[in-house]
Amino acid sequence: MSDARALRGPQKAAVLMLALGEENSARLFARMHEDEIRDLSAAMAQLGTISASVVEAVCEEFSTHLGKAGHLIGSFESTERLLLKTLPRERVAQIMEEIRGPAGRTMWEKLGNVNETVLANYLKNEYPQTVAVVLTKVKPDHAARVLSILPDGFAMEVVMRMLRMENVQKEALEGVERTLKAEFMSNLARSTRRDAHEMMAEIFNGLDRQAESRILAALEERNLEAAERIRSLMFTFEDLRRLDPAGLQVLLRSVEKERLTLGLKGAAEDMRELFYRNMTERAGKLLREDIAALGPVRLKDVDEAQAAIVATAKDLAAQGQIQLSEGKDDMLVE
Repeated sequence: MSDARALRGPQKAAVLMLALGEENSARLFARMHEDEIRDLSAAMAQLGTISASVVEAVCEEFSTHLGKAGHLIGSFESTERLLLKTLPRERVAQIMEEIRGPAGRTMWEKLGNVNETVLANYLKNEYPQTVAVVLTKVKPDHAARVLSILPDGFAMEVVMRMLRMENVQKEALEGVERTLKAEFMSNLARSTRRDAHEMMAEIFNGLDRQAESRILAALEERNLEAAERIRSLMFTFEDLRRLDPAGLQVLLRSVEKERLTLGLKGAAEDMRELFYRNMTERAGKLLREDIAALGPVRLKDVDEAQAAIVATAKDLAAQGQIQLSEGKDDMLVE
């Protein structure tokens, strides 16, 4: 191949992947969908010999387009518009549904990931026969939770139809699936889009403190309101002050001793005292000695230990074992 203008999109992508080398290409492949990997691999395998001038032209075209991009805003709408330029409308609709809707490749897998209360509130307005079909297609434990939320009389109608149900005709099943896609899943996707600030708060929680401070400071200069919103949604190691004594003691029992020691090594003295006060006198004394014996430690290691302790606290809260307050108004004063 000696003319870059003759290359189609997949072929240009294949040239770029080969030019990047095995290590960089592998990292990109790891972020792709199976269909994308298959299409791109096929294009790479069929390229043949590519002249150096073509490789250079493709790389230059890529860098030129990237340089022209300027300020970018990624959204569902911009993604859909881009896909519609290269893919059939039906395929785009399928891809966008997978992006927006609950996790799962098939409609029935997606329904299995929908909150049972949300699903029951939708199904209670459908025909009992339709609900019976749906509940036979999701996992039994999920079907049981949905059934328990439906009104008693309606639930019994559904149960009777499930008992009498034989093999559902393919056309009828496809009809139910189309209705669910068009009415329920599309509305659910629009109503459950994540708040961008909440998503960024989770990302910022995963940063080390130097990167967090640097990026938040830069964001404050560009958009103070957004920075403050993200900061208010973040849950950090310092926010463990909000735990009541009982919750803090549950956390102490759940965290590995070595991780607690390292995490508190980099904490403020009043934060350490908070933990000491919720331990026995002997355990607190031993922890003080362990911290003192550590000597100098890397800030990165401290950040990782504190992040792990926060993650444990969040897990315990999700299990209902401790209560994480939602903001400063809920903090306890001793």
